Amino acid sequence: MYCPFCGAQETKVTDSRLVADGDQVRRRRECLGCGERFTTYETAELVMPKIVKHDGKREVFDESKLRAGMQRALEKRPVSTESFEAALERIRQRLRARGDREVPSRLIGEEVMAQLRLLDQVAYIRFASVYRSFQDLDEFRAEIDRLAQDPPFLKGEHLPKDS
Repeated sequence: MYCPFCGAQETKVTDSRLVADGDQVRRRRECLGCGERFTTYETAELVMPKIVKHDGKREVFDESKLRAGMQRALEKRPVSTESFEAALERIRQRLRARGDREVPSRLIGEEVMAQLRLLDQVAYIRFASVYRSFQDLDEFRAEIDRLAQDPPFLKGEHLPKDS
């Protein structure tokens, strides 16, 4: 690590601590040239896969699109910010865990539906109706019937940590 004060290459770490819920390492350093102290932060660079759209175009993963779509479905629903953020994190983790450089957009849609199904059944139906382009009430009924046959969790139970 170069010293930001004198540019010397030789520095030593005097203290290291985990910060940001363990997502970062904070290091106190001392320059062996000028004696100045400074702090650096180290984080893992996690590259998200590119998204392959239905028409074959490739896009960079855009978390703001993911967030906006889920927020639209969850609008005016009783879902905590913590639960929402945890669902987003599960989607990101699953995409990274695949290890693929590219994933079809369909896969992201299915992951979103799976997470919304756990969070709120109304939000799930809202999202599914747009995502699957429901054309009439029969398609809504069929999806609601499927949901009733296999509910994601029983009332009062805690959401699974990794679903």
